Amino acid sequence: MDRNNQTRATEFLLLGLSGQPEQEEVLFGLFLWMYLVIITGNILIILAVSCDSHLHTPMYFFLANLSCVDICFSSVTIPKMLVNHMLGSKSISYVGCMTQIYFFITFGNMDGFLLSVMAYDLYTAICCPLHYTMSMRPKLCVLLVAMSWVITHLHALLHTILIAHLTFCSSNAVHHFFCDPEAILKLSCSDTFINDLMVFTVSGLIFVTPFTCIIVSYAYIFSTVLKSPSVRGIRKALSTCGSHLTVVALFYGAVLGVYMRPSSSYSVQDTVATVILTVLTPLLNPFIYSLRNHYMKGALRKLTFRRPVLSRF
Repeated sequence: MDRNNQTRATEFLLLGLSGQPEQEEVLFGLFLWMYLVIITGNILIILAVSCDSHLHTPMYFFLANLSCVDICFSSVTIPKMLVNHMLGSKSISYVGCMTQIYFFITFGNMDGFLLSVMAYDLYTAICCPLHYTMSMRPKLCVLLVAMSWVITHLHALLHTILIAHLTFCSSNAVHHFFCDPEAILKLSCSDTFINDLMVFTVSGLIFVTPFTCIIVSYAYIFSTVLKSPSVRGIRKALSTCGSHLTVVALFYGAVLGVYMRPSSSYSVQDTVATVILTVLTPLLNPFIYSLRNHYMKGALRKLTFRRPVLSRF
């Protein structure tokens, strides 16, 4: 590759999801609405879990953490797109792009780890109910979340450092609304073999480990449920797992669709899967978990219609 065609990128251009101004206006309104719903819905989940003592259990502790991560995950990408649209700009600085990549990977991986921890919690509650209190102690729950944060930050740091060492061609146009790692790798003039190798090894391990935990947990859950002589017990167990399974299918379906393959095969059509991952999943999570859970619905009702207590003088 001629050195004249190589450059140390100082900024990237985020082309968005559509090149048509009319469609961009519609997408701006749609993403603004979805972002406000994501923030509102997930904050309500966090407040409901915090304020209702009946929800101070491991399951809802993990759910509150998931809502917090979803707020951060969507905030990594959507606000920059909205600001760029209002300013009539498509640019993002090199440092800003690397920062987006770092936190996108961190919060995306954290979603997967929390879903696996929630699957383990369901396994313990259904398969080992007598040992549940001892198995899911508060200290263990905090430790599981803390370890997940450490692992995801280290993985994001490794991935970001490898991308930062790449050289980029004269074209700096990213066919996306944020600095998607795969889209950035496709712009590089450097050999991305190390990056692709890292995706299939370290990233693969980060993906496979929680996914395997989920699969094994549900294998034991279904095995236990099918042995139950009570139809009501089976329905209750499946109802408990239904919300979690729906979120798992959305999240891992999108991840498999885009990120577990070489960067050279990345196409513009893959943006649909990343929109599902970065926007649709955080948007739907509060509805999925609250509409199918009468405890959560009760807590949200109390939170919404709580009357302020007036001080007596």
